[in-house]
Amino acid sequence: MWKSLYFWVIAAIIAGFALGAIAPETAIAMKPLGDGFIKLIKMLIAPVIFCTVVTGIAGMRSMKNAGRVGMKAIIYFEVLTTLALVLGLVVVNLYNPGGGMHVDMRTLDSKAVESYTAKPTEDQGVAEFLIHVIPNTLFDAFAKGDMLQVLLVSILFAAGLLSLGDRGHHLYQLIQQFSDVTFRMIGFVIKLAPLGAFGAMAYTVGKYGISSLGPLANLILAFYVTCAIFVFGALGIVMRLCGLRILPFLRYLKEELLIVFGTSSSEPALPRLMEKMVTLGCSRAVVGMVVPTGYSFNLDGTSLYLTMAAIFIAQATGTSLDLEHQLLLLGVLLLTSKGAAGVTGSGFVVLAASLSTVGHIPVEGLALILGIDRFMSLGRAITNFIGNAVATVVVSRWEHAIDMDQAQAALGITETPSAAETVSPLAITAHAHALAPQSLNPAA
Repeated sequence: MWKSLYFWVIAAIIAGFALGAIAPETAIAMKPLGDGFIKLIKMLIAPVIFCTVVTGIAGMRSMKNAGRVGMKAIIYFEVLTTLALVLGLVVVNLYNPGGGMHVDMRTLDSKAVESYTAKPTEDQGVAEFLIHVIPNTLFDAFAKGDMLQVLLVSILFAAGLLSLGDRGHHLYQLIQQFSDVTFRMIGFVIKLAPLGAFGAMAYTVGKYGISSLGPLANLILAFYVTCAIFVFGALGIVMRLCGLRILPFLRYLKEELLIVFGTSSSEPALPRLMEKMVTLGCSRAVVGMVVPTGYSFNLDGTSLYLTMAAIFIAQATGTSLDLEHQLLLLGVLLLTSKGAAGVTGSGFVVLAASLSTVGHIPVEGLALILGIDRFMSLGRAITNFIGNAVATVVVSRWEHAIDMDQAQAALGITETPSAAETVSPLAITAHAHALAPQSLNPAA
């Protein structure tokens, strides 16, 4: 146990929490530990994505197969993130966490959120978004660490490598060897995870304080309960349809989940997630396509947060929202939620952009939740991470590109597969639609 990364990350999180509560000023000074760890991991993400995607697609022997995998992933992402948005909208209407606050708009500190609203998303329509995916130069994507740009370069490089046929075999082997070296580097860096978790947790508690949670406890409770409903309800059903179970799956990813929890970001666990999914039995090609894409397009936790936080602000400020306004908000969030990256604070930026676009909910209301956003980012990051892990299983199962015996052995599942485990993954999107509530109750 003493040699387990799991044990030391837990100990570091507890120690960071205690330091933040006892000595806030000292705890805030620990921030570089968390930031440094995240930067070390981000340094390696681009080469990991490049190597995994290139070797995966080249191993498929066909760009047509790669395109099919990508299309299936996008369909799944769209269905599940839409379900998350609708679930968040329904729960916040039913629970009404901001209904009794009656906040006077004149008392809000609008300057506190100016840095988030000054550039209402530089973000863009569909055309601008697609142009942004194209890097200025071949190496610019790697210099910036933009995952979608790296993914585009990787796919194009893989297509070129495939077109070489047998002449590209030596280059393929070289990239595979470089991939092995990169994952060894990650193995070295990940040993620093306890320090990173300690620094990030100490800073969060020291900077924002546990006392900030009290006035907004209803929103925090509603958000975390909704995340649990989504993970164990929606994603649990999806995993059963794939022939696996959610609880053993989460135990399998426990170290990565703790890293995400400790750093409030899902990015530090991305390389380990890719490695773990291959070990689970998923095709390396599918993992290389689904995981990087999912980190930008499959943000289930962020989707839950966006609808709940937006409606909470309306409730707390006494802003009347009818069904038409809520459906408009939902439509805007369907677009803006896809551009958020899986890093700390991105959900708040996207929320600011969405409220600016909708116009009916006061953007100044963001000041209400600014102090607790860091605590809510824990739930966002964990739910995003789990959602992308499940998505990898789904697309692998859909593609018949997962070794189910290996997966069940890795998860410690020994019983004979049940009828539920024989359901085709094609049924997953239909079940997800069925899970979505059929009505909203704005007056609740």
